[in-house]
Amino acid sequence: MSILSAYAEAFESGNRDELLALIHDDCKFYPHVGGAVMTKSDIMGFAGMGVVQTESHRILFENDEVAVGHSIAHFANGSTSEAVLAFYRFKDGKIVHVETGATPLSDDYKLVGQ
Repeated sequence: MSILSAYAEAFESGNRDELLALIHDDCKFYPHVGGAVMTKSDIMGFAGMGVVQTESHRILFENDEVAVGHSIAHFANGSTSEAVLAFYRFKDGKIVHVETGATPLSDDYKLVGQ
């Protein structure tokens, strides 16, 4: 299984042990909003908590050094759904860098299955 596939599965299921194994201790996450920089502990703080649900994961590119993925994100606070493009860098077989960009979707976009 690819690193991104394993990460998406572990994040959605809240598998903290798997996430700890996939995210490098030096990981920095640069989300598309707020100008914040998050660390591994920040990521672990909201993983599997239902704060954000994602669907339609697609790996656009992945090798041993970098990856690009796309998904649809829905936020529990009722704000917008977004199409999210993410860039990942790997170190020692783990995610060490994440940067996202997002496009808000129309209000009538629904989570698949709803």
